[in-house]
Amino acid sequence: MKQFVLPFALLFLCLSLFGEKPNVVIVFTDDQGYGDLACYGSKTNKTPRLDQLAKEGTLFTSFYTQTVCGPSRSALLTGRYPCRSKGWGMPASEITFGELMQKAGYQTACIGKWDVSNRKAIIDRMPNAQGFDYYFGALGANDGGGVKFHENNKAAGTSRDMGELTTLYTDKSIEFLKKKRDPKKPFVLYLAHTMMHTIIDASDRFRDKSKGGLYGDVVEEFDYETGRLLDTLEELGLSENTLFIYTSDNGPWNQDKYTKNKKGHPKGSIFWGSSGPLRNGKGSPYEGGYRLPCIVRWPGKVPAGRKSDAVFATIDFMPTFAKLCGFKAPGDRVIDGVDQTGLLMGKSEKGRETFYFDRAGIRNGKWKYLLPKAHFYGYAREDGRPAEEELYDLEKDLGETTNLAKKHPKIVAELRKLTNELPAYKPDERR
Repeated sequence: MKQFVLPFALLFLCLSLFGEKPNVVIVFTDDQGYGDLACYGSKTNKTPRLDQLAKEGTLFTSFYTQTVCGPSRSALLTGRYPCRSKGWGMPASEITFGELMQKAGYQTACIGKWDVSNRKAIIDRMPNAQGFDYYFGALGANDGGGVKFHENNKAAGTSRDMGELTTLYTDKSIEFLKKKRDPKKPFVLYLAHTMMHTIIDASDRFRDKSKGGLYGDVVEEFDYETGRLLDTLEELGLSENTLFIYTSDNGPWNQDKYTKNKKGHPKGSIFWGSSGPLRNGKGSPYEGGYRLPCIVRWPGKVPAGRKSDAVFATIDFMPTFAKLCGFKAPGDRVIDGVDQTGLLMGKSEKGRETFYFDRAGIRNGKWKYLLPKAHFYGYAREDGRPAEEELYDLEKDLGETTNLAKKHPKIVAELRKLTNELPAYKPDERR
């Protein structure tokens, strides 16, 4: 794959075309399904603010993250597939977009779930050392029903009230915008929520209010809290020059054997989301594990009211930010992301040609290929299915119901070869 190197002359040309450097806000939810939002087809959950965001920007229907949380975050931060960036164990030697944006004059903030320092307070792998001027949140997940907060590099208390987290992280984000932001600098705010991971809960304001049970309550609270953040940007006069991105880390837990009656969960809760028309969910190499909602708004730059089925991914943010925000992506390592500025701005309808499903397979155009043993995270397996190569035509079969591998052996051979040639397996990439 080609490394992404952008000459400084071209950087200056881009900035002159787009005007001042944009602010960037990324709202990254946890374990939220493709079909959870009304604008993505939910008939149960009410999401008026996110539906409005989609009307004001572009809604992507073939957007890929990763299939589990730590790898999804390291891929987002570095523009590299997680078999390079190492997921939960992301080393200090990885370079994040935060580090590069700092050097380009940005003020940077990270709030919420970090999850790339092995869920430990390892200083050189925590947000302050990885490009963020300010951090508040939990270094890991809430699997045990509680979280331990850090503010910058110092411990900042604990909580077992999972219903407070969505509001708390939004409050901290608003506090950054109103009180900690330097008005002389552009900023990037990376807000990574803990919900809807594992032990979900909603605040009293939203609990038992939706038609979708506790999970629906959490979805609708997300909608409300995202609206509060959008309102703050408007109040501060920042909306017009802010690239606002809403997406999630991976698909939802949605198999009974993993979700019902799990120890530590709120009584009676089944914390699953909806993959909509997609197959399976979190941890799976099928579309329900990787394909997530993504809504992007930048008034006057990103076309409003547009729906795009172009293939786009979190690994593309690094080179896209490089072009828009005035920095160079690293040239000393493979960057798997591609610049999607043209796609975002409506100048092109073409996205990525290929996308790797980590070590499991590849999408190439309309075709998706999976290795015989594609489930390598140990869960989201479909019981009783034989281990065999799989091939799907995603244009005709979005739900991956018909395996065409035996019908198209030449295509299978080509895609198997591409999958096995993934550069991540080279020894010099084991950082």
